[in-house]
Amino acid sequence: MTAPHDPSASGSADPHARVKDAAAARDLAIEIRERPAANSLVEAAEILGMPPSGIVKTLVVKRSDDTYLFALVPGGRSISWAKLRAVVGVNKLRLPEAELALAATGYERGTIVPIGSTTDWPVFADETIVGQRIAMGAGAHGYSLFVDADDLIAAYGATVADISVPEEPRG
Repeated sequence: MTAPHDPSASGSADPHARVKDAAAARDLAIEIRERPAANSLVEAAEILGMPPSGIVKTLVVKRSDDTYLFALVPGGRSISWAKLRAVVGVNKLRLPEAELALAATGYERGTIVPIGSTTDWPVFADETIVGQRIAMGAGAHGYSLFVDADDLIAAYGATVADISVPEEPRG
């Protein structure tokens, strides 16, 4: 019997089951919280009660051989393509179209997280997230996943490197 207001009623299962199962399989402690939409990084950080740098974007990056990787980049920073190419050891990387990102991970843009991805692509974490509790996508819109970055890095054997640059101010 389902509860009167079951957010998973539209689907037959918990929308976070894949994330939770994958985290449990790696003995990774996570917390998933529902959150309202935000119009900016600063607003999202205020809602979550953390600095903007604590919100980490999981970017799916496509290699020229049609394999992918995850780049974890903190709020207020962007991928440095030159730095990431150097760390990965390739000449070409790009952000894939939304449908390719979904096919590569099983998650829609805005919800992508390495935890529970349909394929365990390599993870590259920006060095600035080390030692922080971070918030990131949770596999479903309207939710954030909280995890200790060091535990996530260890659980996924992530490569930690300088792969980002400060974002340009938007005018």
